[in-house]
Amino acid sequence: MFSLDQNYLERLVESSADTIVAVDTRGAVIYYNDGARKLLHYNADEIIGQNVVRLYPTVEEAKRVMRAMRESTDGGRISGLETVFRSKESEDIPVVISGSVIYDDSGNIVGSIGFARDIREMRRREQLATAGEIAVSLAHEINNPLECMTNTLDLLEQARDDRAGQAADVVEAERLEIIRDCLNRVQEIVRRLDEMARKGVYQTRDYLQGKRMADLGPREASGKEAREDGAIRQWPLTGMSVLVLDDDTAVVTSLADLLRAERCIVYTAVRPSNALALLRNVKIDTVISDVVMPEMDGYEFYMRVKEEWPQLPVILMTAYYYDKDHIIKRSRLKGLESALFKKPVNPAKLRQVLLQSRGKPAPPKVQAAV
Repeated sequence: MFSLDQNYLERLVESSADTIVAVDTRGAVIYYNDGARKLLHYNADEIIGQNVVRLYPTVEEAKRVMRAMRESTDGGRISGLETVFRSKESEDIPVVISGSVIYDDSGNIVGSIGFARDIREMRRREQLATAGEIAVSLAHEINNPLECMTNTLDLLEQARDDRAGQAADVVEAERLEIIRDCLNRVQEIVRRLDEMARKGVYQTRDYLQGKRMADLGPREASGKEAREDGAIRQWPLTGMSVLVLDDDTAVVTSLADLLRAERCIVYTAVRPSNALALLRNVKIDTVISDVVMPEMDGYEFYMRVKEEWPQLPVILMTAYYYDKDHIIKRSRLKGLESALFKKPVNPAKLRQVLLQSRGKPAPPKVQAAV
């Protein structure tokens, strides 16, 4: 039967990537492998014979680990115990330890041995996963009010255009331009945060006294959106009947105001069931619907609309930066043609898509519900 000699076993342990440290009953280090040297940067001759407390940030933490071994119900063995080592440069390093009390042939405790693994990378991945969840929620919560602000700003710019030529117009235009630029900047920050969380890679920059922070600043000046200026403004959406569905009342209100300024006839709903009831009683040319809603999501709502009104155009919009539940993808597979807007909706793009949908065949005349 093949057996491994003692020297070979020692070489295996010495070459382990894990940190392996053994101590005697007094707490003095009697074994310290190369994995420990690479992690903690102490050479073996600096640690052998020293109290193991030197490898911990506090005496209390070292005692906690030793106590966990002594009080173990598994014969002095522990597994997956999280603790912290302190390197030669005084850097605290989170590790997870598996270890055991060492007994002699008579059953007496002669020391203990611990196998530690650096978990900084695991912690970083956990933090990025948490940041990803926060980014998705943050994008949604910020983009909804941004939608309202963008729509309201567009209305203000239209009102300014209607009275162009007044003395105060230049000053107001500059103020509105500042607001527009700030909105664009906030949108870019939210977009970069979402991108950072999904890719798991981000850049940092100096903060205060050597501290670092995630760099979410714009890479380059955002281009100004093209807007319709001039004394004469066309109103190609005049008389178009649009239903706006969103569970955020502020979004519904601001989007409705924007569409009414385009001379549209606007109906609103905050629940899909209410929207379906309106569709059964009112002639609607196009539906603009949120994706994430109570009662049913955008896909379910689209399928209900398609079942009863196959030719009725539907535009889905969302405050999320990506289709995490594949709602848009599934809808497109079932025939959805309209563009997906990332809130806040670009008013010029909205007008363009509504014009495209207006060019489609009109849906059948709606019969009143009985």
